Amino acid sequence: MKIHHHPLSGHSHRVVLFASLLGLNAELVEVDLKSGAHKKPDFLALNPFGQVPVLEDDGAAIADSNAILVYLAKKSGQRAWLPEDARGAAAVQRWLSVAAGEVAYGPAAARLITVFGAGFNAEEVIGRAHALLTKLEAHFAGREWLAADHPTIADVAVYSYIARAPEGNVDLSAYPAVKGFLARVEALPGFVPFVQTPAGLTANV
Repeated sequence: MKIHHHPLSGHSHRVVLFASLLGLNAELVEVDLKSGAHKKPDFLALNPFGQVPVLEDDGAAIADSNAILVYLAKKSGQRAWLPEDARGAAAVQRWLSVAAGEVAYGPAAARLITVFGAGFNAEEVIGRAHALLTKLEAHFAGREWLAADHPTIADVAVYSYIARAPEGNVDLSAYPAVKGFLARVEALPGFVPFVQTPAGLTANV
């Protein structure tokens, strides 16, 4: 099993994190995004969209971080990570959609500005990030996990970019329940941290 990734990609981190939480012995293959390795024919043969991460397993190439989380959860047979019942599966899918939507266009986009020099409107994406964090803060009132009474792939999908939101100048200090959630994920056996970069609010830390 190989995970083609980049260490500064939150999408990559969620896959690396989940593989570690499952205790999988996956080989990490770093893709040199700066040199454009993700746009070269050998990588495009794995993922025509030219994006990391990509999972190679048993002759198959699985692209898209959330799809990989589903694949690994199913293959592992550890059903708690992705419930089989209709309501439980729907609850997880809701948050996978948030990870691909509000997280991607809020805290992830804000971080892309400071870490990768993306040309987004900082005020707009930071505003989106705080709108999401306000909803998450309310959601965590009286509960510990996003979709169930135990961790699921929903929590893994949302964690990385929320944890590194300060790198995109998104202050987490007003969201104690969200910070509690991050701490719970970080306490899970097998947790591996997302590399921190000195950008945004962490520039002088």
